[in-house]
Amino acid sequence: MNELKYLNGFDSEFQSEDPRRPNSLPKGQNSPQKCPYGLYAEQLSGSAFTAPRTENKRTWFYRIRPSVGHFPFKKFLKGNVTHDWNEQDPDPNQMRWNPFDFPKDQIDFVEGLNTVCGAGDPKMKSGLAIHVYICNVSMGNRAFYNSDGDFLIVPQSGVLFITTEFGKMEVGPNEIAVIQQGMRFKIDVNEPSRGYILEVFGQHFILPDLGPIGANGLANPRDFQTPVALYEDIDVDNYEIIAKYQGKLFICHQNHSPFDVVAWHGNYVPYKYNLENFMVINSVSFDHCDPSIFTVLSCQSEKKGTAIADFVIFPPRWSVQEHTFRPPYYHRNCMSEFMGLILGQYEAKKGGFLPGGATLHSIMTPHGPDFKCFSEASEEALKPTRIAEGTQAFMFESCYGLAVTKWGLKTCEKLDLDYYKCWQGLKKNFNPI
Repeated sequence: MNELKYLNGFDSEFQSEDPRRPNSLPKGQNSPQKCPYGLYAEQLSGSAFTAPRTENKRTWFYRIRPSVGHFPFKKFLKGNVTHDWNEQDPDPNQMRWNPFDFPKDQIDFVEGLNTVCGAGDPKMKSGLAIHVYICNVSMGNRAFYNSDGDFLIVPQSGVLFITTEFGKMEVGPNEIAVIQQGMRFKIDVNEPSRGYILEVFGQHFILPDLGPIGANGLANPRDFQTPVALYEDIDVDNYEIIAKYQGKLFICHQNHSPFDVVAWHGNYVPYKYNLENFMVINSVSFDHCDPSIFTVLSCQSEKKGTAIADFVIFPPRWSVQEHTFRPPYYHRNCMSEFMGLILGQYEAKKGGFLPGGATLHSIMTPHGPDFKCFSEASEEALKPTRIAEGTQAFMFESCYGLAVTKWGLKTCEKLDLDYYKCWQGLKKNFNPI
C-alpha cells in the first residue's frame, strides 16, 4: 500500500510521480510534444474550462496509454442502481431500515450497489442519490467510474482497498473516501463489506465555512489525504470498464489496466478522511445546538447557505449543558435527513437503530428521541457526561425531497414497519396547576 500525502487545502495544487520512474512529470508545460518515458498526456476536468480560478478543478495524467483506447459500451445489467424517482408513490412516513444483509452469492462493489433514495436529475447536474453497497469479493480486472457525480463512501463493515488512477487508498469503518466525478477506481475486499454512499450530481464537496468559529475547527484541511502515484503496466485480454451514466450502468472492455498513470499534477483528486480527527464544537452553557455544527463536508446549492447535501457526524463528545434536555430535540425540518450508524448505539434510539441500518425523516415529517430516551433524559442528573462513546452515527442532509426506490421500500425487505411505535409511549404530561 502506497503512502498518502496530506491534502493541505481543497484549492491546492498537487503533484506526484511513481518513485520507480523519477522525472516522469514534464517540466514547464502540461502537454509536451513528447512526454518522458513515452507517456501520453491526458487531462481530467472536474469543472468547466472557464470556471473561476478558485473553482476550477483539473488534473493532468501522464499515462502509459490514453483512456480512450476501449471498445464500445453496452448495458450492464447487474446491480440495483436507479434514478427513477417515480417508480414508487411518495411516502411521508418516518422510515427505519434494519441492517442490510450481506450477499449470499459472490458480489463485488459495483454489483452490490443499491439505490435507496434520491432526487434530481444527473442530466441537469442537480440533485443527489443515496446508495448502500454490500459486497464480498474484489473487483479484479474491473474498474468503475461515475459520469454523473461524486461518490462520498462511508464504510460500515469491512476495509475497502481502493485503487485509483492517482494511486491507492485503504479506507475502513470510521473513515470516508471521496471519489470525484469521472475518476476510475476499483475496490478490493478481504471480507464481507457494507457501507453507505452519498452521491451528488454536477457539484463537488467542500469544507463548510466556519464563520464566527474562526480559522480552526470541525474538519481541518490538513487531515484529508490523497494518494501518490503508483502505476500498473498490465496487459490482459479483457479488462472491464463500468460507467455510471445518466443513472444507468454500462460496460466496455479494453486490453490493459486503466491504472497506468505514472505521474500526475492538479487539484482534482480523490481523498480520504479519518472521522476521529473531527474537532467537535458544542454548547457549554445551555440548550442543544443545531446539528449543522457537526458538518464534515458540504455540497452547496445555488441558494446561499442551503445544501444539496451535507455530510454530518455525531461523534463521541462531552455534554455539559445546564437546565437542558440534552438529546436531539423534537423537530420538523425543511430538509430531508437520512441517517446511518457505523458503530455503537445512537443516543436517541438505543437498541432500535442498529449499525448497518438507516433511517429517513422526510421534509416536515416530525421526529426526535424515542419514548425511552425522552424518559431517561428528562430525569438524569445534569453533570458533565461523555456521550456517544464507542459510537459513530452520521447524517446525509439535503434540501431536496427524497423519493425512496422500489429496492428501498420492498426489494431489500429491511424496512421496519413498526418504527412508528417507538414514539407511542409519549404521554400527556401537561399540568395546568
